[in-house]
Amino acid sequence: MKELLKIFFIFFRIGALTIGGGYAMIPVIHKELVDREKIVTEDEFLDYIAVAQSIPGIIAVNVSTFIGYKLHGLLGAMIICLAVVLPSFLIIIGLANVLMLYRDSTFIVKSFSGIRPAVIGIMIFSVYKLGKPLEKNVFSITILSITIIAILVFNIHPIIALIVSGGLGGLYGHFN
Repeated sequence: MKELLKIFFIFFRIGALTIGGGYAMIPVIHKELVDREKIVTEDEFLDYIAVAQSIPGIIAVNVSTFIGYKLHGLLGAMIICLAVVLPSFLIIIGLANVLMLYRDSTFIVKSFSGIRPAVIGIMIFSVYKLGKPLEKNVFSITILSITIIAILVFNIHPIIALIVSGGLGGLYGHFN
């Protein structure tokens, strides 16, 4: 129970202090669980990201739920999911009231023009951090390139790209 409580507070802190949504949480979760606490390995973390990306929901919540399940089964999954979501829920309820009162404030409007680029920067950092341990071989670079082109140029749905990439990865692994 002590370990579960410790993990709850780690994820509660992540949920409370990470601004920018699910993708912005990824480097924070990585730093806490892979680098600092060494609760999951780099490979496990990347696997959780891959699976979380391919199912509906917020990626950080999905990753957190997988980690909770790995550590403490169904109870761990539920408690950690609650821990990562609860701060946002409480903050949103509080902010909704404040923003409704001051929604026409120039300061509030201009604040968001500063926050948006910072969130993009955090997301770019997430991509960089997640890409570092990626095997840099012809297959990985080809899948990466084709996926980017398929989504940006041909407007392929990301889920289709993930399914096809997973299938190609399975075939590649089977024959190599």
